[in-house]
Amino acid sequence: MDNGQWHIVSNERIAERIYRMTLRGETEGIRPGQFVEIAVPDCYLRRPISVCDINGDIMTLVYKVVGKGTAILTQMHAGETLDILAGLGNGYDLSKAGDEVLLVGGGVGVPPLVYAAKELRKQGKRVRVVMGFNTRSEVFAEQVFEEMGCRVEVCTMDGSYGTRGVVTDLLSANEPYYYACGPLPMLKALMAKIGTNGEVSMEERMGCGVGICVGCSIETKDGIKRVCKEGPEFNAGELKIED
Repeated sequence: MDNGQWHIVSNERIAERIYRMTLRGETEGIRPGQFVEIAVPDCYLRRPISVCDINGDIMTLVYKVVGKGTAILTQMHAGETLDILAGLGNGYDLSKAGDEVLLVGGGVGVPPLVYAAKELRKQGKRVRVVMGFNTRSEVFAEQVFEEMGCRVEVCTMDGSYGTRGVVTDLLSANEPYYYACGPLPMLKALMAKIGTNGEVSMEERMGCGVGICVGCSIETKDGIKRVCKEGPEFNAGELKIED
């Protein structure tokens, strides 16, 4: 974990309520699947955001405007600084992937899969990316994955782009090892259809982001675990997916 001042390089809207921010700082040791906690001006609690990519000393974050904190972030400009706790949580274990890998993302759950895809492609893996959104205006990152050489499939709930439906409509019961991130209903449907041979990123409200407040605890088959500390990546088989 690194606590320091990060300098904003860019901050731009890339889709409906979706922004991409790049920052310069100490990136050493940050792994795919980890997240950061940002001290947002005029907000008491830090905001957790997953790491989208690392390129040298540049970190990319993609975030969705959902409340006061993220709305404030959209108004910040290049040259300003942010106090950020970086390299938090456990990232994906990419060593478990075979020659073929499946990445599944839903909405704002897509960003951490970008960094994972880049590292998997460096290892020579064949990567298939399946992404789900509500509507065309929310779609992002498709070209980013394609430029890496990934096979990309997109679906939208309203059918305005790609295939009409949800991510599980594009999957079969026989899929390779997977890494997934998205809303809980998507993760439950995913595991119910293709099994638990993979890793999922859980999303919970976080107070401290470092395991002290235990506000993000979830019940697993191995007992209570903190999403910010033992997660946010969990082996799918650990999780209780029953309603």
